[in-house]
Amino acid sequence: MNTLRAKLAVLLTVVIISVVCILTGILVYLFDPPNEREAIAPLVDQVELLTRVGQVAPRLVIVQQAAAGGEVETNLTAWLRDALTARGIPRDVIVSRKDDLALLSIPVDQGWIVTQIPDLPPAGGVFHLLLIWLALTTLGTMAVALFFANRMVKPLVLLERAIETVGADGVLPELAMTGPAEVRVAAGALNSLSSRLKSAMESRMRLVAAAGHDLRTPITRMRLRAEFVTDEEDRQMWLKDIDELEKIADSAILLVREDSGKSAPEPIRLDILVSDLVDELRTLSYDVTLTNSAAATALANRTGLSRAFRNLLINASTHGKRARVAVQSSAKDIVVVIDDDGPGIPPDLIGQVFEPFFRVDRARTKQFDGAGLGLTIAKEIVQRAGGSIKIQNGSPRGLIQTVTLPVTHSLPAEPH
Repeated sequence: MNTLRAKLAVLLTVVIISVVCILTGILVYLFDPPNEREAIAPLVDQVELLTRVGQVAPRLVIVQQAAAGGEVETNLTAWLRDALTARGIPRDVIVSRKDDLALLSIPVDQGWIVTQIPDLPPAGGVFHLLLIWLALTTLGTMAVALFFANRMVKPLVLLERAIETVGADGVLPELAMTGPAEVRVAAGALNSLSSRLKSAMESRMRLVAAAGHDLRTPITRMRLRAEFVTDEEDRQMWLKDIDELEKIADSAILLVREDSGKSAPEPIRLDILVSDLVDELRTLSYDVTLTNSAAATALANRTGLSRAFRNLLINASTHGKRARVAVQSSAKDIVVVIDDDGPGIPPDLIGQVFEPFFRVDRARTKQFDGAGLGLTIAKEIVQRAGGSIKIQNGSPRGLIQTVTLPVTHSLPAEPH
C-alpha cells in the first residue's frame, strides 16, 4: 500500500466506484423498483380473480392435480396468505420459483390453478442484485485501475531499477529504449545522463593522473637541487618534503588506476588473504594481531582487495598504535573488523575520512608517511567488489573499521 502504484490503483478504484454508486442510487430513486411486499396487493387481486373465474367459467382456466414444483418462497407465501385472510378469502396459496420463473399455485375444488407471476421482484430483492452489480463493477474497476496505474508509474519504475543497478563507478547501465512513449523518453534521458556522468568522471580522473604525472618532473629537479644544499639539517628537511610530494603524486596516479581498473574478479578465501597480510605486516614491524579467522570466500580482484586491507591495517597500526583484526562469516556476508588503540577521530570529522588527502590533524600527522589516500583507495576497491566500509569510534577510545563483503559460494582458487 506504500507504493505509488498501489496508491494510484486504490485512488482510481475509489473514484470510479463512488461515481458508479452515486449514479446507481440516483437511478434506483428515480425508477423506484417495487419490493416484494409491494407485489402482494396485485397478487391478492390475481388470486381473487382466478378463483371466481374457476367457479363461474371453469373451462377458462387450467386446473392441475398438483401445485407447481420448485423452491417455495416462504416469506411471499406467508404474506400472501395473510393478505388473503385479511380480505376475507383465505386460501393456502403457494408462491414458488422454478427454473428462474415465479409461479403462483392456487388451491380450488378440482385441484390447483398454476399461473406465472410476471411482476414479482427477482430472488433476494432489488438490493441483492445491486450488491452483485457493485461487486462486479468493483472487480472490473480494480483491473482497469491496476492497468493504468502500472502504465502511469512505468517511467518511475524504470528510474528506480536504473538507480539500483548503478555500478561502483557511479555510471548507469544503458537502458533499452522500448515500450510506451513515456518509458522511451525516460530511458533516453537516463542514457544521456549516464553518458555525461561517465564523460565527466573520466575527464576528472585524467586530470588527476596528468597532474600526478606532471608533478614528477619538477619534483625530480627539486630533489637534485636539494642534494646541493650544504647545511645537512636543511637538506634533510627539503628531501623529506620532496618525498611527501612524491608520495602524493604516486598516490594520485594509483587512485586513478584503481578507479579505471577492469580486472576480472575471482573467488578469494578472505580469511587466508587477511592472515597472509597480517604475517607480512608483522615482519615489517607493524603491531597487527589476528584475533579471529572464519573461513569465507569473496568474489573480488585479488590484487586490489589485498591493497585495500593492507591500507586499512597499516592505518590502524600506525595511527592507532596497534591493530587487531577479526574475520567473521554468515550465510550472506563476510565481516572483517579492524580495531585499534588510537585516539579515534573527532565526531565532526568522521564523515570526511574517505575524502582524498584527508588528515585529522596535519601538524600531528607529519611524522607518519602517506598522502591521505589510503582510505579513499580502500573504499573504491571494496565498493567495486560489492561491499562497504564503515568507520566509527570505539569505546572508550580507538577506531573501528568494519568491511562487509557478500559471500560467494564458488570454490576459491589456490591461494597465492
